[in-house]
Amino acid sequence: MALPENFIYQLKQNNPIDSVMSSYVRLQRRGHNYLCLCPFHSEKTPSCTIYNDTQSFYCFGCGAGGDVITFIMKIENLEYIEAVKLLAERTGMRMPDEALNNDFTRIKSRILEINRLAAKYFYNVLTVEKDGEKGRRYFEQRQLSSNTIKKYGLGYAPNDWFKLSNYLKAAGYSDDELIIANLCAKGKNGGLYDLFRDRVIFPIIDLRGNVIAFGGRIIDGEGPKYLNSSDTPVFKKSRNLFSLNFAKKSDSKKLILAEGYMDVISINQAGFENVVATLGTALTHEQARLMGQYAEEVIISYDSDGAGQAATHKAINLLSEIGVNTRIIKMEGAKDPDEYIKKFGALKFKHLLDNSEGAINFELEKCRNGIDIETDTGKIEYLKRCVNVLADITSPIEREVYISKLAAEQRILKETLIQQVNGVIKKRMYSDRNKEWTEIRMFSKQAKAVPESLKNPRKYKAETGIIAYLNSHPDSVDYIASRLQPDCFMTEFNRNVYNKLIDGIKKSEYFNIMSLQSELTADEMGKITEILTINRSVDINETAVNDFINILTENDYNTDKNVKDFSEEEFRKYTENLRKKK
Repeated sequence: MALPENFIYQLKQNNPIDSVMSSYVRLQRRGHNYLCLCPFHSEKTPSCTIYNDTQSFYCFGCGAGGDVITFIMKIENLEYIEAVKLLAERTGMRMPDEALNNDFTRIKSRILEINRLAAKYFYNVLTVEKDGEKGRRYFEQRQLSSNTIKKYGLGYAPNDWFKLSNYLKAAGYSDDELIIANLCAKGKNGGLYDLFRDRVIFPIIDLRGNVIAFGGRIIDGEGPKYLNSSDTPVFKKSRNLFSLNFAKKSDSKKLILAEGYMDVISINQAGFENVVATLGTALTHEQARLMGQYAEEVIISYDSDGAGQAATHKAINLLSEIGVNTRIIKMEGAKDPDEYIKKFGALKFKHLLDNSEGAINFELEKCRNGIDIETDTGKIEYLKRCVNVLADITSPIEREVYISKLAAEQRILKETLIQQVNGVIKKRMYSDRNKEWTEIRMFSKQAKAVPESLKNPRKYKAETGIIAYLNSHPDSVDYIASRLQPDCFMTEFNRNVYNKLIDGIKKSEYFNIMSLQSELTADEMGKITEILTINRSVDINETAVNDFINILTENDYNTDKNVKDFSEEEFRKYTENLRKKK
């Protein structure tokens, strides 16, 4: 939906792109611009550039690009209006009234209202109604206080197929809305039934205090242990963390990463506010990035079983990619943090946190798995594994400390170990560099492999040159529009952009090409940013513009067909183009 151009202009002025992006990624100054690791694909060498002069970003690795609104749309998985609203809230700007009428925004608002009402219903069943007795006994057994139950808004879904759906329909919500909210589903006979039944309920709350989803744990009987909300218009499980709404309030620059709802709640109840958990999945890149916004160090407190250790290894790698230090709790005498706190108390758990080991010790310890290091072959295999772990350490000082420790422990020359580690590092650097450049080249080829551009690269270059020039020289709009009709563009996407650009510039002094994001997808905005980026280093002056116009208005019939073979209509267009060029 279109918003007033002067409002969008002021919004961007109040939200400099480097300031906004620095909340999500670490920026490195490079002249007048910034570089960063792209948050939209995995990489080790920065390929994303932030241009201060145009207030835009572009990734040469994956093609993501746009302005500050496009960035928020992609990073937060928001629609255009929602991204604008988030940026407006960030700087205390009031949204124009017409923006509130957006259909998608209205649907999301309805789902949030449904979730809030459902959370209240589940909480009341647990704390007041007779049907909640089973849930109350369960939480009592788990030693949760009434304050903790209230703090997290915990609830209980009764063992009934229709109570919640009837309650919500009586409140004025339609069957379709309840299905979209993923609280109900349609049965074979077409009727509606509740998805959460006979389970204790854990509401999932976002950073703005909205109930966005639910997790339900079975107490007894058959069925999956946990039932979690599927993705909805207000919830993406890969992009959210349980209890981050509380953890963000902590003064600590550390986060504790636990495995499940009850671990988080037990740790929080024990006095550690800075604890979060993933939502029924292994840690994702988006969740790791989200944690990096609130912490410089993450203490991983997963279960001590095989699955927990595998999840720990994955979490270490993901958090390392975004530059977050990790430490690992080593629990003995309990399978998870919830059980440990119940058996040994909060003070002992604090001791575990304070004395948690670094990720390197955890990884080196894992290198022993399945190996008898008392044998020569076992010892060689163990050292080979350790060399790969040591090569992952980016700090030379830290690497040398661990090399010295391992060399002394295994009674081998330190110099031999250093030589092996350096060899692996060089090999990886060469491999990573080749891989990233291959990805960049592949992307460039894919971006240019548009059938029309391959057919006539000269015209394709002229199209993008005209668009870039018109965006930076809006005062030339009347001249260019009088000489160049949209149907002269052979590429459909460029034709649409040119058409919208001409129309927008004529209507508003605040309009520029980035204003099109209300009508285009984030990926399409990436294509536009690519056009601007490619043409940054090209000196497009009036002479070049006229050359571009001539290229686009010239008739290719002289190469495909002789003039004598033209139809009457073809000959008319041909002579008309000749007159325009003169």
